[in-house]
Amino acid sequence: MKHGKKFNHLGRTTSHRKAMLSNMASSLILHKRIQTTVAKAKALRKYVEPLLTKAKADSTHSRRIVFSYLQNKESVQTLFDEVADRIAERPGGYTRIIKTGSRLGDNAEMCFIELVDYNELMLKEAKPAKAKTRRGRKGGKTMEAAPEVAVDPAEAKESTETADEKAAEEKEEMVKVAEEVSGTEETSTTEEEVQTEEETKTTEATEEQTDTEIAKTSGEAEDDTEVVETESVNDKAEEVIEAEATVETEGTESGEERADETAEDDQTPGEEKSSEDADETKSDQEKKEK
Repeated sequence: MKHGKKFNHLGRTTSHRKAMLSNMASSLILHKRIQTTVAKAKALRKYVEPLLTKAKADSTHSRRIVFSYLQNKESVQTLFDEVADRIAERPGGYTRIIKTGSRLGDNAEMCFIELVDYNELMLKEAKPAKAKTRRGRKGGKTMEAAPEVAVDPAEAKESTETADEKAAEEKEEMVKVAEEVSGTEETSTTEEEVQTEEETKTTEATEEQTDTEIAKTSGEAEDDTEVVETESVNDKAEEVIEAEATVETEGTESGEERADETAEDDQTPGEEKSSEDADETKSDQEKKEK
């Protein structure tokens, strides 16, 4: 019957339970962190922490006692050589249990059990503990009262004035810094605006230049077309004038030829008539003479 036995038997016999806890303690000392169930971790914490306390006193007697529990030379050596130096200033609470959830097979609660002094992340986050102060009195012991220091009112006023002056100076410095920051921001914004304006001006100037160049090129092209057109018109006019001149010359030549022909025609009968008249006159004269 197990009346009054409040520790967890873990469903094992005594020999099996002791062997399991011994192996788990050796693994924890060698690896500084192991994963197991919450029930085993709580049983292991009660088993291993007295051994860690025993390791603070490095003697043959303490080594033999720890070896009787662990039954592992390597774990005993690391415990007395390495772990004991780390836990020398800690007055208990050498292990930490971190729950990780339930196991898939049997839904058992799982956890990590580790040595506190070997978790560097937790040590960085930890803050220095404040010194405890007790207000009560024990027995006949009396609390020593702190010596009162007399303070002059003039000194107190000077200290308050200096504190006020310092506060005012700090405020002024903060205002100056804020103004400088705002000024730098404004200057940066103005510089950006100036740059944008210059960029827009340059873009407008380039556009105007391109427009003027296009207009010039178009005007030159129009002038060339106009010159070509005028040249073609002039050529046509010259051709027409030449044609008319040729026509006129041909007409005049034909007219002259015709006039010559008419003159010849007119002259032949007259001459014949004049010759006949002359013959007649000669015959008349001859008749008169006779």
